[in-house]
Amino acid sequence: MLDKIPLKRPTTPILDRISTPRELRELQVENLKNLAEELRLFLLYSVGQTGGHFGAGLGVVELTIALHYVYNTPTDNLIWDVGHQAYPHKILTDRRTRMLTMRQAKGLAPFPSRKESPFDAFGVGHSSTSISAALGMLVAGRNKEYDQPQSENNHNIAVIGDGAMTAGMAFEALNHAGHIDDNILVILNDNNMSISDNVGGLSSYFARMWASKPYNFIRSGSKRVFSKMPPALKAIHRAEEYMKGMVSPGTLFEELGFNYIGVIDGHNVEGLVDILTNIKSLRGPQLLHIVTQKGKGYTESESDPHGMHALGKVTPQQKDLKNPLSTEEDAKKPSRTYSQVFGGWLCDVARKDKRLIAITPAMGDGSGMNEFAEKFPERFFDVAIAEQHAVTFAAGIACANQKPVVAIYSTFLQRAYDQLIHDVALQELDVLFAIDRAGLVGEDGPTHAGSFDLSYLRCIPNIVVMTPSDEAETYKLLSAGFEHEGPAAVRYPRGKGTGASSPSKHEKLDIGKGILRRKGEKIALLAFGSMVAASNEAGEKLNATVADMRFVKPIDETLISELAKSNDLLVTLEENSVMGGAGSAVNEFLMNKNFKVSVLNIGLPDAFLEHGQASDMLAEIGLDADGIIKKIQAKLASCAVSQPNT
Repeated sequence: MLDKIPLKRPTTPILDRISTPRELRELQVENLKNLAEELRLFLLYSVGQTGGHFGAGLGVVELTIALHYVYNTPTDNLIWDVGHQAYPHKILTDRRTRMLTMRQAKGLAPFPSRKESPFDAFGVGHSSTSISAALGMLVAGRNKEYDQPQSENNHNIAVIGDGAMTAGMAFEALNHAGHIDDNILVILNDNNMSISDNVGGLSSYFARMWASKPYNFIRSGSKRVFSKMPPALKAIHRAEEYMKGMVSPGTLFEELGFNYIGVIDGHNVEGLVDILTNIKSLRGPQLLHIVTQKGKGYTESESDPHGMHALGKVTPQQKDLKNPLSTEEDAKKPSRTYSQVFGGWLCDVARKDKRLIAITPAMGDGSGMNEFAEKFPERFFDVAIAEQHAVTFAAGIACANQKPVVAIYSTFLQRAYDQLIHDVALQELDVLFAIDRAGLVGEDGPTHAGSFDLSYLRCIPNIVVMTPSDEAETYKLLSAGFEHEGPAAVRYPRGKGTGASSPSKHEKLDIGKGILRRKGEKIALLAFGSMVAASNEAGEKLNATVADMRFVKPIDETLISELAKSNDLLVTLEENSVMGGAGSAVNEFLMNKNFKVSVLNIGLPDAFLEHGQASDMLAEIGLDADGIIKKIQAKLASCAVSQPNT
């Protein structure tokens, strides 16, 4: 057990011999336990150097070794769900020497990526996708129309956590897999965060039996023998179900058509090799239920798996590790995070209005809701990884004249888009969406970026869409959204703000009204949300007018009209896809009203941006002050418009 994260490269003689799973398979089984210890050490060291997710990876070290030892990856498809746990997998699949580039620009991705390695069978980042993907690969491998030698003998393995198993998509895939009734292995990694009881000797014994060839031969053979005797078959099947139900939680999976095997110790690497070797020869859908400990091998992570889910870079001077994914840049800023602002606002409003009910799909910690959950537990609902349910659940609450607030990350709200349209907006229900992680999220990369919410929200009727520019504006606009009767959304970025303090008293805002932050000449910058700060800086250097637009829908038509009449160039700025975003809303208004004014739209490009530090990424695409100035100067030159005097 380690109490500190190694700051120097640990000695790992066995691990150093392994570049790919081929070398791993040359080891004797009795050497795998020592390899697991070395792999755990190296994982802690590398994540300490780069920052990132490590708790989930520590929990699946033995499982990762066993899977690559037993199965012929990458010919056999190994699909990780979410991907937080994939760092040990990367280390064993020819990326050990590049681990210190993790989450850095042009370095290793923070999640499995098909672009990065043939061992990454499926790119992930969102949860509950692994079983569907594995099933798709199974079906494609059975397609006789294509020349795929030995494809029928390939194995497809989906590793999914008990948290991800709460999503409906996982059960949809399980149901389909049971219907197809072909060879697929689903490994349920139960890290004691959700559904499993402790492993006991009896359940471990039966797990070994259910994975054995004799048992499965008898099981399948008896069904064939008694197939012409339905009553007898039903009786045998019922007796089998009763037996499994007494010693395991697997009855549900059996009903879906899976052969359930479990519960077994996920940290016994030799035992895992034995069971996986047996399962490899079985036919039909198999579900292996293992129990692991998140953060295994690191004292602080074992005692606080939530708080130590991820961490920033560890330095010799760093004392507090409980600051997930922090950066040196963040440490210099005295300001609060936007999530903290939301959490404080939530508590303030809840004290005054008993109608407020807060909902989150497994994002309570990240969304800053811990204090609210402690003070108002009867009004706090974490519905697990079930974004669709969270939104429709909120719709039902709104039908009873309560005021639900759904705290959700931008990238995950995409998963509940139908519910947002059909169940909330169509019925004009009074639901407020607090959308965190809008815009770029830096090191977590494109799977977690909130690049599209303005585009997909503003086309929905009946919804108000707001973009606060700092902490104070976030507080004000959340209040405006709460007071508004009908669907409303406030989107704000990840991380710390500008240092603006929350308003000392309540300020009622008019829906759809922006505000001028600076008056200039010839050029007007129409900035949305996080772009206001960079626009102010650019505006000073260009002597341009700067408008904090606040609202994307309804957009401030009066303000746009005034700026269009008094300026030669309008520039829209947003940390959202430039296609279909806030700038497009401005364009549509100008065209409909026949304004003759040059327009420049600046936003995220039509591409998935890879990981890196958010500030560097913004600079690279020209969304910092210097980049904005260069884009404006280029536009002025192409329009033959003279630059104002600065």
